[in-house]
Amino acid sequence: MFRKIALSAISALALTGGAAMAAGPAGEITDKAFSFEGPFGSFDRNQLQRGLQVYTEVCSACHGLRYVPIRTLSDPGGPEIPADQVRAYAAMLNPVIDAETGEDRDRLATDHFPVSGMATAPDLSLMAKARAGFHGPYGLGINQLFKGIGGPEYIYSLLTGYTGEEKEEAGSIFYANTAFPGGWIAMGPPLSDGQVTYADGTEATVSQMSEDMSAFLMWTAEPKMMARKQVGLTAVIFLAVFSALLYLTNKRIWARAKGYKVEA
Repeated sequence: MFRKIALSAISALALTGGAAMAAGPAGEITDKAFSFEGPFGSFDRNQLQRGLQVYTEVCSACHGLRYVPIRTLSDPGGPEIPADQVRAYAAMLNPVIDAETGEDRDRLATDHFPVSGMATAPDLSLMAKARAGFHGPYGLGINQLFKGIGGPEYIYSLLTGYTGEEKEEAGSIFYANTAFPGGWIAMGPPLSDGQVTYADGTEATVSQMSEDMSAFLMWTAEPKMMARKQVGLTAVIFLAVFSALLYLTNKRIWARAKGYKVEA
């Protein structure tokens, strides 16, 4: 029985490894330290606001955030933008078709972000969770146990990984990128130094904008991350106290049978 299980496991690993090798070499992902990493990490509000600015001024022309309600921009633990500014921000986005009248109207805070403006441009709502950045040998994901899924790191590495090389294939231009699997990507370099002017005075380098954008997209994928961590920490503390009480109660109940000395 054990032999059959072992053979099945080896066969599965071989198939997984073959598929990973056939997919081509993985890109180089930089292990970037973000404020929200770890059990006690949290989002940096100013960084999320800068990331929203980069998305609005640079990325929104092609990419959408169709699964993100605009009203969540004011939620605690996120960008925490005042409600009146969120309403003004929603109104400046592309109008939507009213479900009742069938006519165009201004987008409201209760609506979602627009969809992608190009058919070939992927939606970015869940990008930070959809793209795993760290892989172990043959795609087994062993490194993810120690470094996490690496979605924000993948986005950061992709935005900063352009080498400047280009090539043409079948009438299309491809750009060399050290983070993209295969090394060539159809999207040109979206960022350049000084492309945006941050309201808080932060220098808008490619590295800084990439980090801010990565953090913002992590928030769009996990808007309730802070609440989830708080609930998890509370549960761990409760279970620890409950386990201690159970141990002491069990010890007291069986004290006479096991010969323990119990203080009154």
